[in-house]
Amino acid sequence: MAENEVENGDEKKSSKKMIIIGLVILLLAGAGAGYYFFMGNPEELDSEASEEVIDEEEDEEGASVDIYYDMKKSLVVNFPKGSGASLIQVSVSLLVKGEETIEALKKHEPMIRNNLLMAISAKGSKSLMTIEGKEALRGEMLRVVGEVMEKMTKKNKVTNIFFTSFVMQ
Repeated sequence: MAENEVENGDEKKSSKKMIIIGLVILLLAGAGAGYYFFMGNPEELDSEASEEVIDEEEDEEGASVDIYYDMKKSLVVNFPKGSGASLIQVSVSLLVKGEETIEALKKHEPMIRNNLLMAISAKGSKSLMTIEGKEALRGEMLRVVGEVMEKMTKKNKVTNIFFTSFVMQ
């Protein structure tokens, strides 16, 4: 009989523990839900704050939407005999901020094409056979386009340049 009372006492203690643990979990869940609803979703707050910053930047710079601009004609360079390749043909797309930058690119495309052709021919065909050489050329081309835009429009909103075609013969 004494054993029966001990077991019943343990059951009462364990069921009280379970009720207390359940209440604590319920209380914590309620506090978390209250914080979420009253304080707002932290992710939404961060995205709203970043959207406000982006809107302010767009107001300052005008429409700063990323747009791709494909140069219509490929860039073709002949290399001298004895080099690894005799000809290179490169097509590029530029990533720019806003429509006004595209208009400026179209307006100054002859100067941009000239400077890009000079940059390609300065690299030489041997260095352009490796990935590292192509990446170096891409960086050089981005710098060249940026210099032309800075010189002619006092703004450089060209953010990247991509090869859409790269042929060496």
